Amino acid sequence: MLWVALHFPGLATEALLTLAAWACQFTPRVSPEPPQALLLEVQGSLRYFGGRETLLASLKRALGELGLPAMLAEAPTARAALWRARAGGVPIEDVPLAVIGAEEAFFAAIGIGTVGELAALPREGLAVRCGQRLLDELDQALGRLPEPREFFVPPARFSAGLELPAEVHEAPALLFAARRLLAQLAGLLAARQAGVRAFTLNLVHRDRSQSTATIELASAARDLERFAHLLREKLATLALSAPVEAIALEACEFTPLGAASRGLFGDRASEAEEWAKLVERLQARLGRDAVYGVTPFPDHRPEYAWRRVAPGEWDPHEFVQPGPRPAWLLERPQPVSQTELGLLAGPERIACGWWDGDEARRDYFIAELGEVVAWVYREEGAWYVHGLFA
Repeated sequence: MLWVALHFPGLATEALLTLAAWACQFTPRVSPEPPQALLLEVQGSLRYFGGRETLLASLKRALGELGLPAMLAEAPTARAALWRARAGGVPIEDVPLAVIGAEEAFFAAIGIGTVGELAALPREGLAVRCGQRLLDELDQALGRLPEPREFFVPPARFSAGLELPAEVHEAPALLFAARRLLAQLAGLLAARQAGVRAFTLNLVHRDRSQSTATIELASAARDLERFAHLLREKLATLALSAPVEAIALEACEFTPLGAASRGLFGDRASEAEEWAKLVERLQARLGRDAVYGVTPFPDHRPEYAWRRVAPGEWDPHEFVQPGPRPAWLLERPQPVSQTELGLLAGPERIACGWWDGDEARRDYFIAELGEVVAWVYREEGAWYVHGLFA
């Protein structure tokens, strides 16, 4: 077995479980060691990550994204890895006795200061003087005695907060601190093989009032950089009502999300994802209502023959217009003199709308209008231009 211990000096106890959820992206066998350490059994993950060195490099890189100071150490047993991490990564035999909670004053009086020196003492006298617990922990660290541990189960939602070291007066400056929380969210999602369609950043202001910034994605995702880009766009448009002292990130409604795989001939999924990223970045900067899709709707009146929908959605109705339609439909029909028109095709009678109070009785024609081909209609003796053909 191979154990990796992560020791976080000065970590608040309540933050340990959030970090345990983040660590589950590297192995499902994560054991919290309150108040400031995590133990990861990674033997089963070595092949997935491409070996021990690659896994440790990935773990160190992810710790850098968290922005938390941490000491990492490895060993064949959980307790040895824990002691080494607490001691700064020194070999197990050089770990100071102060790290393992031994009776430091007594051992200093007899010239014993490290785990290696402790292990060389007679066991019978050591048990009488210090009790069986110290011997058991020493045997667990040296692999002579098994150490059963309970493993953490990652939660089905994410919630984590962070006190800021100083007040923040400009919203874009919150991204640096928020990125730490986004990295934790991405780690939990990777552990659960899931993604989210939205997350919320809660802001706690100096006067203890709160405000929120909700980020919605065009498709389920768990990529840290994607989250950070969207949050940057959102914060760029946000005006703070008061300085911010703390932030919290929340995400729920996880969606199952497998790892992406490339196609053999082209990569349509990747191309679609790039469009989705563009849409969600525009929505983050301009507002969700400013970016939308258009889908056909079964109505013969051109101004009612479409509906506004969320990007990527469409109306299931299958409807084919009975005649040619222009690529450019004017927002409002414009009056035109019949003398300016050279009729090419038509008429096409549209008579409908009596049921909704906007009845139309029009005869449509395709006509030359100067140097363009227009879609025109006649209604109650007057002529109007309604669209232009490409």
